Amino acid sequence: MHTEIHLIWQEIVADITTVAAVWQIVVILVSLASAAMINGALRAYVMRHAPDNWRMAIGSINRVLFPLSSLLFVSLSKWVLAYWQHTSMLHLAGKLLLAMAVVRLIVYAARYIIAPGGLLKALENSIATLIWVIMALHLSGLLPEVLESMESVEITIGKSPVNLLLILQGLLTIVATLFVAMWLGRLIENKLMRVEQVDASTRVVLTKVLRVILLFIAVLIGLSAVGLDLTLLSVFGGALGVGLGFGLQRIASNYVSGFIILLDKSIKIGDVVTIDAHYGVVRDLRTRYLVLHKLDGTEVIIPNETIIINPVINHSFLDRNTRVLMELQVAYQTDLELAMQLMLKAADEHPRVLVTPEPNALIKGFADSGIDLTLSIWIPDAEEGTASLRSEVYMTIWKLFKTHDISIPYPQREVRILKN
Repeated sequence: MHTEIHLIWQEIVADITTVAAVWQIVVILVSLASAAMINGALRAYVMRHAPDNWRMAIGSINRVLFPLSSLLFVSLSKWVLAYWQHTSMLHLAGKLLLAMAVVRLIVYAARYIIAPGGLLKALENSIATLIWVIMALHLSGLLPEVLESMESVEITIGKSPVNLLLILQGLLTIVATLFVAMWLGRLIENKLMRVEQVDASTRVVLTKVLRVILLFIAVLIGLSAVGLDLTLLSVFGGALGVGLGFGLQRIASNYVSGFIILLDKSIKIGDVVTIDAHYGVVRDLRTRYLVLHKLDGTEVIIPNETIIINPVINHSFLDRNTRVLMELQVAYQTDLELAMQLMLKAADEHPRVLVTPEPNALIKGFADSGIDLTLSIWIPDAEEGTASLRSEVYMTIWKLFKTHDISIPYPQREVRILKN
């Protein structure tokens, strides 16, 4: 067992039935209660006066302040009591509060980086378990022995022997650098997405490129920190290139296509598009796929390669106004000028129909049963759909036609019976 830890436990056992232990327990309880009261008052004050979008972040920070303020009170009390008695319990309590602060700080950072869900919950549990296990081994004095046992386990990679402790240190270092890189990436992304002078698609591609660069740098720093030769990455790069050339070519194509779409601005977030048989609004542009929100409420995940190699109808590429054509037929004895005026009146009465460009009624042709007419109208919100619009305009036309005795013909056939 480690000498310092051994002495701490000896002092705790020796003082357990003395007044010194009572004083230390009282100090710990008073420190926790004081920290809880101060942080509760601070939280209540901030929640009353802080903006709504700050409350969640401030609440998470407040969870970190509790163990830190408790640690501060315990450390001050330990410094004072050390002149008269042992303070081993306070030393032990300080280590536990420090572990709690580290756990809560890492969890707070993870919530800032990762969206709520099963992954975040699993990550929080794993981080907390790892830190508390390390703390338990440290306080029990077993940590040095565990580290020595791990260091004695060696694995030969190529010509270089590597022990288990070095591998674990490397993994933890890489994870830590990746964590910091992701945190910096999210911080820069949040600031960049608020820059309204830059186009939305440009902001998205900049954030994606920046995140990839930060992650790459984090991996290099992590590998260098554990003493691994970075020239080994050339072998990995060659294997990755072969994999992309064969098994991963479709995935690589989707990623490259995603960057092309983001850079050439052919499709932007909020555009109304038709891709294959899917019609809807672009909700998100990712480096591998596009999220299309259809008018029936469903979300369609479309690989970026599909958008590059297939024709795509962008209804709002240059102008968000969309034309809607409505066809109907009237009888041959109809007053066409009156019918066309009524059609325009029905269009003008609908709130979604634009005044400019103005609606237009045209004669399409002469059919077998009647005269074909077309009503052309423009709407500014194609993402809301056109089914209800057509139904409402058709209903208004039907009522106006009935009022003015304009009939809509039905197919007629003349049958002649010839007798020999």
